Amino acid sequence: MKNQTYDKAMPIKAVWPNSVTTIVQAAMIAALYVVLTILANALGLANYAIQVRFSEALTILPYFTPAAVPGLFIGCLISNILTGCAIPDIIFGSLATLVGAIFTYKLRRHKWLAPIPPIVANMIVVPLVLLYAYGIRPLWFSFLTVTIGEVISCGVLGMLLLFALEKYKGHLFGNTMAR
Repeated sequence: MKNQTYDKAMPIKAVWPNSVTTIVQAAMIAALYVVLTILANALGLANYAIQVRFSEALTILPYFTPAAVPGLFIGCLISNILTGCAIPDIIFGSLATLVGAIFTYKLRRHKWLAPIPPIVANMIVVPLVLLYAYGIRPLWFSFLTVTIGEVISCGVLGMLLLFALEKYKGHLFGNTMAR
């Protein structure tokens, strides 16, 4: 105890990967993703050629907090199960969201790149899922429509959300913001 220095002590609000704060943030993000997905389905926005899921706007949240990575994955997984998606869609659609979230977190120092990873991940994976799980053809048309839907959801709505949350990031995400 005699060699202990208080200037090197860990701050009380330090966030560990499995802290209560991180788990609660992840759970809240997952729940919000599910609610927004069900809302988009109820409004018929996720059922046409160009699908716009409000929940995909949340894919920018790893820019603010690492808790968003598991939150988005779990939220997408639950949403795909609850909305009656095919097994390949549940698995690979959720994994595409996970990959997008991981790379958004890795690119967090570059605000304008936040929506790119989920757009690219879904642009590649979802058209293949549509083809093999649902038999939707032609593949090029699915690539086009999924990309347009993702640009609207992640690129436009996601960036609007990012700029709206930026003002309150300290209050909402506290010390979880790893820069």
